[in-house]
Amino acid sequence: MNLLRALAAVSSMTLLSRILGFARDAIIARVFGAGAATDAFFVAFKLPNLLRRLFAEGAFSQAFVPILAEYKNQRGEEATRILVSRVASVLFVAVACVAALGIIGAPLIVLISAPGFSANPEKFQLTVELTRIVFPYILFMSLVAFAGGILNTFSRFMVPAFTPVLLNVAMILAAAVAAPYFDPPVLALGWGAFIGGVLQLGLQIPALKRLGFLPRWDWAPRDEGVRRILYLMGPAAFGVSIAQISLLINTIFASFLATGSVSWLYYADRLMEFPTGMLGVALGTILLPSLAKHYADNDPTEYSRLLDWGLRMTLMLAAPAAVGLGILAVPLIATLFLYGEFTPHDLAMTRWALVAYSIGLVGLILVKVLAPGFYARQNIKTPVKIAVFTLLATQAMNLAFIGPLQHAGLALSIGLGACLNAGILFYKLRKQEIFQPQPGWLGYSLKLFAALAVMGVLLWLGVGQDRLWIQYDFSQRILHLAALVAGGACAYFATLWLLGFRLHQFKRRTA
Repeated sequence: MNLLRALAAVSSMTLLSRILGFARDAIIARVFGAGAATDAFFVAFKLPNLLRRLFAEGAFSQAFVPILAEYKNQRGEEATRILVSRVASVLFVAVACVAALGIIGAPLIVLISAPGFSANPEKFQLTVELTRIVFPYILFMSLVAFAGGILNTFSRFMVPAFTPVLLNVAMILAAAVAAPYFDPPVLALGWGAFIGGVLQLGLQIPALKRLGFLPRWDWAPRDEGVRRILYLMGPAAFGVSIAQISLLINTIFASFLATGSVSWLYYADRLMEFPTGMLGVALGTILLPSLAKHYADNDPTEYSRLLDWGLRMTLMLAAPAAVGLGILAVPLIATLFLYGEFTPHDLAMTRWALVAYSIGLVGLILVKVLAPGFYARQNIKTPVKIAVFTLLATQAMNLAFIGPLQHAGLALSIGLGACLNAGILFYKLRKQEIFQPQPGWLGYSLKLFAALAVMGVLLWLGVGQDRLWIQYDFSQRILHLAALVAGGACAYFATLWLLGFRLHQFKRRTA
């Protein structure tokens, strides 16, 4: 499969999921508002969603895919099937136990995660009931991550990329259609999340069956491959948790600033999720299996060339996204959020947070490309150590920037910390001779800079004054923004074409 086509497929599905995520939030806000019921649901869903991020999607995939690729390429199909079945059995039992403990201990979980709810017995009991409904979600999503790892290793990227869409669809239908049939109505959201997990797993099972890797029960926790995956999961889980700790600390810092600071950062971060998901997560997803195969085949030349391709694609796509977010901050925020209680002051404050985030966007996406250069070699400790250092550096920058820049300083610290993380990862890859840049980087960089300059000038001239976006109605905003985005993209890629860039130059097949 062509990696460029795979990137387009994964990115498009990620974009669809992000758009439906915005629609889900809007519908939940419209149907339930912001009150005790939504507070109960968001608290109930918080821990299983966090566990999903820590163990299912992040740590497990980073540990499982490289070992699976090694078995696939070196030990044959039968040994790979045995590994898949044994890992599935251990994973199912471990996560089922966690889910059961979550259901049984729901009152204690709510008491720890939202102690203030204990003052309102009805609210507390509602949160406990919702927690018991949504906690099995972690079981479904762990198995979805497991199935996605297998499919990605065999270059079947489309199904895993589409599955997150089903959660948003289930929750949208739960809020918009099913809520009136529940008492209280917010219980529909809990069952929507539960059904979303079932649907995602259900979509993966036929794909695994067609591939011939649908697992069977095979309880062997002492199996060599299983033990190696568990060994790698430890530092991987710690590494993923560092990012969550950084976000938590930023929220704590923001809580001491002007009212609205947490929300301004949240809205800016939501906009940042579009390019980071479409590019960073997508590139990391398609690169890891091929890198792991080249490592298993002991082919350092192709390994290095693939990393070089990933870096070139990142700069070509992430740099214009960063420039676009910075220049189009006001149009984007106004078009998406400037309604109802969201005021022009909120627009201005969110704008500064988004501009600050955009400075580090390339670094945020580069980390998603450079870190798999270590994960594919079954070296998780190095990127984790770098992440710990980056966390400390980010907090030092928070202390330095929060005074003069307020909430925007927190966003800037995240971006600069990501650039530092990417820089150290790149240095380590070069120092350990894992990555050797291919010829032509100077000319490539100069052409990118020229195209960015053309696009930036065009957007700057076309964006207009901020007051226009405040005065516009929705149709005027969406039409003007669409024209700017289309015009900027055309100017950027047309300039690259005139400078000699051609699509076939970036085609590359999966390993």
